[in-house]
Amino acid sequence: MSLARERVLVTGAGGFIGSHLCELLVARGAQVRAAVRYNSRNDWGHLADVDHATRDALDVRPLDIADPFAVAEAVKDCAVVFHLAALIGIPYSYVAPASYLEVNVRGTLNVLEAARRWKVRRVVHTSTSEVYGTARYTPIDEAHPLQGQSPYSASKIAADQLAESYHRSFGLPVSILRPFNAYGPRQSARAVIPTIIAQVVQGASEIRLGSLEPVRDFTYVTDTARAFVAVAESEKTIGVVCNAGHGKSISMGELARKLLGLMKAEAKVESDAGRVRPEHSEVFELRANNERIQSLTSWRPEIGLEDGLGRAIEYVRAHPERFRASEYTI
Repeated sequence: MSLARERVLVTGAGGFIGSHLCELLVARGAQVRAAVRYNSRNDWGHLADVDHATRDALDVRPLDIADPFAVAEAVKDCAVVFHLAALIGIPYSYVAPASYLEVNVRGTLNVLEAARRWKVRRVVHTSTSEVYGTARYTPIDEAHPLQGQSPYSASKIAADQLAESYHRSFGLPVSILRPFNAYGPRQSARAVIPTIIAQVVQGASEIRLGSLEPVRDFTYVTDTARAFVAVAESEKTIGVVCNAGHGKSISMGELARKLLGLMKAEAKVESDAGRVRPEHSEVFELRANNERIQSLTSWRPEIGLEDGLGRAIEYVRAHPERFRASEYTI
């Protein structure tokens, strides 16, 4: 199914990945309805950063994903729903776990029920590599056991299971995309890469991070956005979970040293106890097996780590006012 000229809904459109997905969908000729979180400031999040032509092509719908009536109205008349709306900060899930259930689980239920009501032709539900917990083997394929090591990951496991149940119970054409760590322009200081870059840009002599040992598979955000579209356009991915990761991994300490090298900066890399996850909650290794998505779609990662990090550096340097390097953003 080509998405050209189809009306599609993107929930979480004002977010980091969502805004890049909206850009790609408009470029592919889709009619994009962009659901952003309602606020009294009429703030569209990162959609404010897309070019004017793309922004003018969007049908922006402010709503609360936990409100079933607002969600049903947004889904109406759409052929495809990309469900990205979620609370994603792991540290904040230790503070406000009920919020994660409300947004990530109830919000997903609302999307699935609305898609069922309006007979949507495809729902692409967003999972996360965090649902795997610390890897029992690598690279991690989609058969790897799921383990909730934070309230965030537990809420996403529940949402994934809901999505799968709606396919099995009601025949809803759901695909589940499981991105590994996306990075790139517009990512907030909550994430490790912009945190490191911002501290270097602002002249820190010590780069303060959480644990330096965890290993992650970083995938450039435009590659992640292309994975959403590839999954939506393939009939083979209905009822299927697909990892979207680069298939390569690097530790937090190595990542920091690589960024320091790219930025020609000298600083010590320190683990800050205040940023370290609880002992049994830390996920120590994530590296994707991406064979399934490559076999079922035309998707391949295109942007290598050094190229992507260079682009992320350029973004932070161009927008220093968006990053408070001295503060820990949860």
